[in-house]
Amino acid sequence: MFSDFSTILLLALLIAGGILLLDAIVMKKKRVAGAEGAVAPEPALVSYARSFFPILLIVVIVRSFLFEPFRIPSASMMPGLVDGDFILVNKFSYGLRLPQLYTKFVSIGEPRRGDVIVFRLPSDPSTHFIKRLVGLPGDHVLIRDNRIFINGAPVTLTSDGTYSGGFGFAGSPLGLERLGQTTHLVMFAATRFAVDYEGIVPAGHYFFMGDNRNDSEDSRFEKVGFVPDEFLVGRAVRIWMNWRLPGWPDWQRIGMRIQ
Repeated sequence: MFSDFSTILLLALLIAGGILLLDAIVMKKKRVAGAEGAVAPEPALVSYARSFFPILLIVVIVRSFLFEPFRIPSASMMPGLVDGDFILVNKFSYGLRLPQLYTKFVSIGEPRRGDVIVFRLPSDPSTHFIKRLVGLPGDHVLIRDNRIFINGAPVTLTSDGTYSGGFGFAGSPLGLERLGQTTHLVMFAATRFAVDYEGIVPAGHYFFMGDNRNDSEDSRFEKVGFVPDEFLVGRAVRIWMNWRLPGWPDWQRIGMRIQ
């Protein structure tokens, strides 16, 4: 889950733009002195707004329509994503949306089964989750003993040894799972219990699961449930940094592609 920083940036941009607009319409005229039209120095507030406005505008455009950074704060997407990963999310994968209104005004592509997606939590839109897309609109999803069945067909899953890393999950079974065109690693935390589920994904909604199947709060639980299309933020594409405090950055994870 993540904290939403977009509102703060947008407010800062609007405040800076408002100051510049007010200066151009009212304040600048009052600073004109004498017949030669000499202009007194700008107030410090206007000067700061003029400096920060273009920077804020670029950041808002990039974060709203191109890429947005997030930090992974939990173990729900292990083994692929770990606590401390900083990721980039492609905001235009599924279409362009108006900032803060989340209304899609340009449709570019559709979410695909197996995509790793950041979405706003339906029960708390200020919170962001990251999970893997399992069920598309209209799908019948059945989960029994950590096996997924989509519309009656089992999702391909083969054993792939055990997890040897840290984070308290050493020795947990690993599996290679194929969802759509995506083959990825999943983990079944040895110290947790499997959660079964059955349901039909409503139109315009999606069903998500974490790759750490026994340690993920996802669409199987009421807090998350089915996620409406307008709550999708974008597809996670790359790890650009890993830094878990206290500790040092893990340079080997920089630039890793998210599968």
